[in-house]
Amino acid sequence: MQANRTYIIAEAGVNHNGSLDMAKQLVEVAAEAGADAVKFQTFKADALVSRSAPKAEYQTRTTDLSESQHEMIRKLELDEHAHETLIKHCQVCGIAFLSTPFDLESVDLLAKRFDLPYIKIPSGDITNAPFLLKIAQTGKPVILSTGMSTLGEIEDALGVLAFGYLGNREPSIAAFRAAYCSCEGQAILQDKVTLLHCTTEYPAPLEDVNLKVMDTLRSSFGLPVGYSDHTEGITVPIAAVARGAVVIEKHFTIDRTLPGPDHKASLEPTELKQMVSAIRVVEQALGSGRKHPAPSELKNMSVARKSLVAACTIAVGEAFTSENLAVKRPGNGLSPMQYWELLNRKAGRNFSKDEAISL
Repeated sequence: MQANRTYIIAEAGVNHNGSLDMAKQLVEVAAEAGADAVKFQTFKADALVSRSAPKAEYQTRTTDLSESQHEMIRKLELDEHAHETLIKHCQVCGIAFLSTPFDLESVDLLAKRFDLPYIKIPSGDITNAPFLLKIAQTGKPVILSTGMSTLGEIEDALGVLAFGYLGNREPSIAAFRAAYCSCEGQAILQDKVTLLHCTTEYPAPLEDVNLKVMDTLRSSFGLPVGYSDHTEGITVPIAAVARGAVVIEKHFTIDRTLPGPDHKASLEPTELKQMVSAIRVVEQALGSGRKHPAPSELKNMSVARKSLVAACTIAVGEAFTSENLAVKRPGNGLSPMQYWELLNRKAGRNFSKDEAISL
């Protein structure tokens, strides 16, 4: 990730519908849109959900009601060969490959087998301490989504990560808290962890987005903060960048009408490109935060500002007064800030009406 540049993750997720060809097409769409990374999901259905696990409400609206969650996601697995193929395709297309692991075996695949630069932790695993510990023990930087969580749960998760990064043994709640509170733990969290604000609903209602939470996360934990967006359209992620998001994650699809759990809450290719373009424009406009005349303003200063001028003819030796001094454009003479210093001083020469006062 680069300073002063939002890292944009185009979330392909499971919108490949189990097709490697469609997954490769999603890589191409993300690269063409200008995203920094395209992200998939890595899991084994048998390790992720029980066979009786119900679907989320939004999944029942977009998939076959007769199938279980296990049956639904089993069809969406990407095997090791598919990962290898997609990573190579990303290299050809000039975009980074990322994936979210959902089980311990998948952590090893992404961190060890494929040596990904970051591990994305989904909101649903923020309380999954063994999973968090496993990820931290790989030493990889993480992007941690915080949907559905409280500040206390986020702090607990960060404690597990700090403990794992520090290489501590004998895990326990007390040990996690001690790692979080230690100077070493805080330093390594700042080096390794980016938090993402998130509302875990698809699509997320605008009244539940609460972008101001980004400020709360930043001030509470002192970590970089981004935003994982599930709203419809591109307005909210653009607003998040204006609020300081260092990472934006957004679902996209080839076609929103395709069957599958996430397509309907995803951007189509043209929309993804528009979002990336708008974010880059906002980045340019954000600036450094230091208030000073911008280079483009300098040429306008003398035109827009005013100077002290003679309100009428002033003879040499005559005192400057409120009656014979005026403030008018252009601003290339004495500043009006010096008005009171001139009062009652003697004119050193003759001035005609509207002539700039000089000393």
